[in-house]
Amino acid sequence: MRYRTAAPADEPALHALWAAAFPDAATVVALWGRDPGRHSRTFVAEDDGGRLVSVLHYLPRPIRSATGRPQRVGCLGSVATHPDARGQGHVRHLLAAAVAAMTADGCAWSLLFTATPRVYEGAGWRSFAAPGWSGPLTDRAPHPGAAAVRPSTRADLPALRALRDGFDAVRPLTTVRGADDWEHRVPVWYAAPAQILVAEDSGHGGSGRHPEPGAPLFPGEPGEPGEPGGPGGPGRLDRAGRLPSLAAPFAPSGRPLGFAVLRRPAPDQVELAEIALAPGREEDAAGALLSAAAVRARAAGATSATVRLPAEPAVVGALPHLLAESVPEATHYGMARPVLAPAAEVLATVTAPGAFHWYGDSF
Repeated sequence: MRYRTAAPADEPALHALWAAAFPDAATVVALWGRDPGRHSRTFVAEDDGGRLVSVLHYLPRPIRSATGRPQRVGCLGSVATHPDARGQGHVRHLLAAAVAAMTADGCAWSLLFTATPRVYEGAGWRSFAAPGWSGPLTDRAPHPGAAAVRPSTRADLPALRALRDGFDAVRPLTTVRGADDWEHRVPVWYAAPAQILVAEDSGHGGSGRHPEPGAPLFPGEPGEPGEPGGPGGPGRLDRAGRLPSLAAPFAPSGRPLGFAVLRRPAPDQVELAEIALAPGREEDAAGALLSAAAVRARAAGATSATVRLPAEPAVVGALPHLLAESVPEATHYGMARPVLAPAAEVLATVTAPGAFHWYGDSF
């Protein structure tokens, strides 16, 4: 068995290995292909016959620390092992190689998300909790506040970026999301049927009502089978990997107060996966957004919802506008490992009040 970094000639074999391991392999391939240094940051196990049987990749990302200062973090993902090669310690060898590379690369610590934490605990990663709630959808009347809610369009991108940057300015565990992320990463995770809802000040031209479901921000055009945006593909990008423009985008009509992302992981369930709220109007925006999410979810036939958001007072206070009964449901999928930073510093980041890693920044 040989453990090494990947080479360009390995790409077809890597794609096949990911396809055998992940139902959303198109997402893995699309995001991995966006990393210009992917080959030197991808580690593989090659058997004596030249077959690749295990792989993992890390991507350096700027993630805010407990003090809000961005740090270089090695984000580990795309981990896969062929079924007939599992249980033989290949991932352990690849993790050791990745840690050595992240150390040389100047990474402060490493982050990953998994449902199988025991695989990584022996190599130094430790789980941390993320807040959440679940319950049946409420049937209460729409929120009567001063914020109107509508679907986002391409014209909203500057406002969404400003809201995201402001809400996360010193929020631990958030990624410093750049223009390339909005163009290439966010669309992969938040393409239709996910919806981005925008709350705006109804006193500045908003309608004051919840609109009927409309066009999402990232609708795109179908691609070829197996491509992002094609049948079974999660993203909706054009062939150059860019966001398509809407044929007739409408301009924002009021001052933006916040946005939220509504995903649909199952036919009868929705998930609130991201939120950003303007300072000073958090309660108005959160109440309107969660209320609108409930209206749209019920219209789509959903009966229950999960909320994956930080436990901000405005968010917690708005839960009754989405859930008839909210049951706390923390998750422990996140894992962190110190690399160059002290362990106490890493622990402070992942356990800080308000710390959160948005689904749209997945790697």
